[in-house]
Amino acid sequence: MAFLAIDVGNTRLKWAFYPRAVPGAAPQAHGAEFLENIDKLADGAWAGMAAPQRMLGCIVAADAVKRRVEEQMEELWDVPAQWVVSSAAEAGLTNGYDHPARLGADRWVAMIGARHRMLAAGGSPRPLVVVMVGTAVTVEAVDPSGRFLGGFILPGHGIMLRALESGTAGLHVPTGDVREFPTNTSDALTSGGTFAIAGAIERMVQHVRKHCGAEPACYMTGGAGWKMAPSMSVPFELVDSLIFDGLLELAQRRFTA
Repeated sequence: MAFLAIDVGNTRLKWAFYPRAVPGAAPQAHGAEFLENIDKLADGAWAGMAAPQRMLGCIVAADAVKRRVEEQMEELWDVPAQWVVSSAAEAGLTNGYDHPARLGADRWVAMIGARHRMLAAGGSPRPLVVVMVGTAVTVEAVDPSGRFLGGFILPGHGIMLRALESGTAGLHVPTGDVREFPTNTSDALTSGGTFAIAGAIERMVQHVRKHCGAEPACYMTGGAGWKMAPSMSVPFELVDSLIFDGLLELAQRRFTA
């Protein structure tokens, strides 16, 4: 069953084409487009691909963006677009959000991917901290039984810096380096944003340790994850494909049941 996985974030659409919807499968093709370039997919990256039999995606962008994606698919293939909506429970994960359907689909799928990645590694189930670093940053906690305990949402690097630039007279935002003791404004801005995010992540790790009485397995993903990894004081596995891992897990359960 040829399978197309799609992850539409706030800035980019990422996609991967698999010969089968099997967890751990390697994609035959994959790519990414900025949202303003979605309308080029049917004439570009997708034009030479074999038709998928199934598609599953998660999206946090507006409905208008979703429709543009579906129009590109309709130009090429007779395959229905199916989008993940967070539910009370699925794929071994229980949703502890006050209103489960309001949890961002990307957060839900990433947690499913992380939990099954942890279980596939063997050993006893552990609590999880799952981090996505993109336009926004999310930091999720999952207990050893697979219950989502809750999570943080905070601005990503770009939003933090633009907020400072717009709200502070005379402060412009060049690109700086992360330093322990910044001695210029550029480095101070970059370091402040990086350590603010790192602090939120490390605080969640402390919360999970205390709540679960165990050391969590920690996973980080997202387009800017590689920027954060060197500045973390707790060990993290950086996994670019975490959302696709979750989509494969869901697709196998939904389409082969």
